[in-house]
Parts: sequence; structure tokens; C-alpha cells
Amino acid sequence: MRRGELLALRWQDVNFAGATVRVERTVEKTVKLGYRFKSPKTKHGRRIISLPPTAVVDLREHRKQQLELRMALGMGKPDPDALVFCRHDGGNLVPSSVTRSWHQAVKGRWKFHALRHTHASALIADGLDPVLIASRLGHSSPMVTMQVYAHLFRKRKIDTTAADAIEKLLGANRVPKPGSGH
Repeated sequence: MRRGELLALRWQDVNFAGATVRVERTVEKTVKLGYRFKSPKTKHGRRIISLPPTAVVDLREHRKQQLELRMALGMGKPDPDALVFCRHDGGNLVPSSVTRSWHQAVKGRWKFHALRHTHASALIADGLDPVLIASRLGHSSPMVTMQVYAHLFRKRKIDTTAADAIEKLLGANRVPKPGSGH
């Protein structure tokens, strides 16, 4: 997910039983209104993303800690549209402060957005279909994914695999030569 999508994620968008999150919003800074929530930049940005089991466990623990803090502060139960990642009072986090905190935590070694690229790279390295990867990333088309990550797709399979595929096809459909015993 993009930073703005993460910061706009609500608990109602998390399906623990189905191990998915629904991406429907992002946060943006405006001159007049400050920060506001809006739809993602393309219709493909609205999507459902499956979660690995460890992420579900981590989100459950995060939710528990968030609820415990609210109770300790006497704030009671959060609103149904409460944010997953927020300030202690439930207000939205400022995107630039999240980036700054990340930068400090990793001592400047990686940019926050690099997490998204690392995720895409892992999917490509594992041989996932570019259409699936594009859908997961919220790209408007698989062509966008292919353009951004072309160098990784090339690394995954060198041209000899294309020749091997054609050989397999030709070998399976080869007409036996007369007198070859086949």
C-alpha cells in the first residue's frame, strides 16, 4: 500500500477472518482544509489485498494495544470508522511525520516507499503474474507494473527460458520422420 492509503485505513476495512484489507481511501494535504481523506487516484486503487498470517497476527496485536491505550486514557470504545494507524487520540497521523519517524528508525538506510518496491520485487521474484501484481499494487494496468519493474521481470527469466518453452512446444508436436520407428 502507499503511505497515504495506509494512513487512511480504518479498522472496518480490515477483515481478520478473511485475512484481507480493503483499500478505499487515501489521505492528502490540501492548502485550505489541511489533511483530508479521498478516493485513491484511480479506480484500480480501490482494491482488496490479501494478508499473510503474520500480518494478521501483528494487526490483531496492534488493535489490542490501541484499545488498551484508549481504555487507560478513559477514551472508551473507538468510532466504527477509527483509523488503524493514528495518534493516541484517534486523529490522523501527518504523512511527513511518519516518513520522518521511519527515516530515524532505519537510520536513513531505506526510504518508506522502498517497502512498496520491496513487496513488488518479492512478488516478481516468486513468479507471480504481472496482472495479479498490478491489481495488488493498485496500478491502473499491468503495463504500468511492467514498465516500473521491467528490470526485475527480465532478471527472473532470461531469454533461454523462452527458447526452452518453444522447444517443449515443438517437441510435443513434432511429426515423426518416416522410418524412424515411431
